[in-house]
Amino acid sequence: MQDVADAAGVSLGTVSNVLNHPAKVSPATAERVREAISRLGFVRNDAARSLVSGSTKSVGMVLADIENSLFIDMAHGAQEAARAAGQHLLLANTACDMKLQDDYLDLFDESRVTGVLLAPMEDSTVGIARIRSHGRQVVLLNYAPRPGTCCSVLVNNEHVGYLAARHLIDTGRTRLAFVVAHDDYQPVRDRRRGVRAAVEEAGGGVTLEEIDSVGLTASHGHAVGRDLARRTSRDVPDGLIVVTDELANAIIHELHTVAGIRVPERVAVVGCENNRAAGAAAVPLTAVDMPGRMMGQEAIRLLMDEVSAGKRHRHATVVLEPELIVRASAPL
Repeated sequence: MQDVADAAGVSLGTVSNVLNHPAKVSPATAERVREAISRLGFVRNDAARSLVSGSTKSVGMVLADIENSLFIDMAHGAQEAARAAGQHLLLANTACDMKLQDDYLDLFDESRVTGVLLAPMEDSTVGIARIRSHGRQVVLLNYAPRPGTCCSVLVNNEHVGYLAARHLIDTGRTRLAFVVAHDDYQPVRDRRRGVRAAVEEAGGGVTLEEIDSVGLTASHGHAVGRDLARRTSRDVPDGLIVVTDELANAIIHELHTVAGIRVPERVAVVGCENNRAAGAAAVPLTAVDMPGRMMGQEAIRLLMDEVSAGKRHRHATVVLEPELIVRASAPL
């Protein structure tokens, strides 16, 4: 900055104002400073600035799985809200790897971001406590924190499972199966409770089988679909609730396209995310919509509220409600 000041024939403070408060500088002087910046190839050292201020104008966002469009929607919403708040959004993808998640939390902490949005699949209390102890605020998305840990934005995942199962029951399906894996993931456990609650509410005329898909990727869904196709006709459920849309689309492919077990005529299928591929599948998927974009927006709002409130802040939890989107795989 001193080199720029010397080249432009102005004070160091004038260069700082051009970079940070341009309205304070006359147009002619500002143009002279910008020309010197361009000629010298000056790039502001944001790391040095953060050492002085204690933070950058950036928010770190750590996502469990960037291939899942729910997390992409969260990022879009957070980016919109961050930009409106004068912040930049930095993204990191952990691929559900807790070691990688801790590495990214430490990286954002060392970078002195304004705060961190964290969307994990497992308990992250230790990592959250570590960076909060350094004065870095954290907001959790789609995972309920331990009481008093941090702010959070949740979807009512129990209601997600309930809506999916209730829809199948209301359309006359009586032999249901819930395809699920990773009960160690909090959202999965919550959806299971909702499915069971809907079946229990329906009474003895509705049965529920729970099928362990082992994992949550398309390959696991194809394996479940092939297993179902090998069953006798009377042993195939007439309604499937599937914990993720990726699993659901793969199961539909194996049943409907490969084995000729018609969806929804013989088997109706409901997913639990409404991801971007749901409406584009061979049989468009009925799914419970997770408001990811709104989650990201609310998370930024909570983060900026905490930053501005300082010691007066009290942690808050925002719970958003899901919505059933009806398509061809389980029509009304």
